[in-house]
Amino acid sequence: MIFDTHVHYDDDAFSQDREDLLAEFPSYGICGAVDVAASADSIDKVLDLAARHDFLYCALGIHPSECGDMTPELLSEIEGKLTRPKVVAVGEIGLDYHWDEPDRELQQYWLRRQIEMAHRAGLPIIIHSRDAAKDTFDILTEMDGARNGCVMHCYSYSAEMAVEYTKLGYFLGVGGVVTFKNARRLKEAVQAVPIESIVLETDCPYLAPVPHRGERNCSLYLPYVVDEIARLKEITPQEVIDITYGNAKRLYRLE
Repeated sequence: MIFDTHVHYDDDAFSQDREDLLAEFPSYGICGAVDVAASADSIDKVLDLAARHDFLYCALGIHPSECGDMTPELLSEIEGKLTRPKVVAVGEIGLDYHWDEPDRELQQYWLRRQIEMAHRAGLPIIIHSRDAAKDTFDILTEMDGARNGCVMHCYSYSAEMAVEYTKLGYFLGVGGVVTFKNARRLKEAVQAVPIESIVLETDCPYLAPVPHRGERNCSLYLPYVVDEIARLKEITPQEVIDITYGNAKRLYRLE
């Protein structure tokens, strides 16, 4: 039973074949996924997808790259929807310093506000962090980010920092990047942390694994990720599937 903890099936990349693709889940051993909002426009889209498919859940939040348009009113609107059925987390939230905009202080402000919102709702958080290792760790530590559960989505930092996160109860989201030949740091991080701290994800339509690198990603490619994690951890693919499924259930508090 493979569970994909982070997808974007609301994305226009799936507009032509979304339903056909989702219908293939059972034949590939995919039992469920969490569709994660990133912008204001995606909030209602992920809610609708989750409502229409028994095996889909959703997370609501604003990506750091989209927080330039964030307002108190929008935050309040999102918070009011966190009690909807199938909402299992607040995300995708975080810090992204790869580009100069939005302003870093603004990103930090809205990250804090969305963590507070998650705390009020009693929900776990999904953290996006790119080129912002220290600030992300400092804010999460300051605000008790793992209080209700937290996953470091698309983890990309050092093995040493990965160990520190897992000691504090955080999960690491591992996807297609782990299959890339040049992903040395992620491979080392996977080897350094307990398998009980890893969850599977695709971030589809992005970051497809080898041998599909550069193509549109989807949950059907997760077996490639499973195989690479199994190799790195020196366990069987079935053990990876079983343990990460249990981890996903704990993270998102699924029955």
